[in-house]
Amino acid sequence: MQKVAVIGTTSWGITLAMLLWKNGSDVRLWARTLQEANQLKSKGTDRFAGIKIPKEITISHKMEEVAKDIDAVIMAVPSISMRENIARVAKYLTKNTLIISASKGLEVNSNKRMSEVIAEEIKPQYRINICALSGPQLAKEIMENHPAASVVAAEDKAISRRAQRILTTDMFCVFTNTDIIGVELGGALKNILALGAGIADGLGYGDNAKAAFMTRGLTEITALGMALGANPLTFSGLAGLGDVITTCASPLSRNHYVGVELTKGRPLTEILRSMHQVAEGVNTTKAAYTLAQELGLEMPITEKIYEVLYKNTKPAKAAKAMMGGNMRHELVGRRWRLFSLFRHQTRTEETNT
Repeated sequence: MQKVAVIGTTSWGITLAMLLWKNGSDVRLWARTLQEANQLKSKGTDRFAGIKIPKEITISHKMEEVAKDIDAVIMAVPSISMRENIARVAKYLTKNTLIISASKGLEVNSNKRMSEVIAEEIKPQYRINICALSGPQLAKEIMENHPAASVVAAEDKAISRRAQRILTTDMFCVFTNTDIIGVELGGALKNILALGAGIADGLGYGDNAKAAFMTRGLTEITALGMALGANPLTFSGLAGLGDVITTCASPLSRNHYVGVELTKGRPLTEILRSMHQVAEGVNTTKAAYTLAQELGLEMPITEKIYEVLYKNTKPAKAAKAMMGGNMRHELVGRRWRLFSLFRHQTRTEETNT
């Protein structure tokens, strides 16, 4: 029996704990406080009405009770608190402990992926055990036992296969990948597109406009992914296109909700205060904007979402600019390398950009 610690009582953390329990693992769930741990034991969580957490799942606010002598740890905390939480776990890790990041975001200020943050806080010899889980993962649907698929990535194939065996159930199919950069960036950057899709829906733009926005956005984040070392094909998979479809279309998406609410004239700070969970796209937009500026990379959609979030640009004005045409090839953008995917490059179009 696999002993697995889940760090974080987010909706996704609780869902993963339940999945692992159903799969026969010895599951330990870490809560931030004694009060939270006791409430989860007695009443469950209000995020999933009517669902109680089985008593077989150990719930504790003491890290030692959760993380000691484990085979794997899943970090299901918001990106903003990943560093402090992995630092708490670090002393319990061994050379055989699998470390799975289930967070979809970039660290504020450093703009680093979660696997990079984790790597900085653990012993160098343990870094090979880091992997990242991503894909279309609406927690409520998975908790209700609807079928879903995701991807887990690690640089070492054997590590991703270990994670795959632990996570896969009859209703939750987990594929593997070795492009951890692309899988993490896809999971994080798609939240920017979800914000924009929410704005499009809030403005009543219709499905044609939203489809165009999603497609252009996916091309844009693929270009950034390539610039940061990702395989562009990863963005056509579950961590890219799959997650984009889910978060841009579903009312269950927190980032989509923020986008819709912005079109109502509500201040961003008010929207975020009213939410019980983190909308990762807000910080990720700032990180992606900064990375693009450093790389000299054109990211027009990200730039407009950034202006809405941080420069008080009206959503309607930004949306109109995002949808504006510029009469060029759809794979051309400043510093984009997407034409390298073709055997016969149209160099003229690239040099004319």
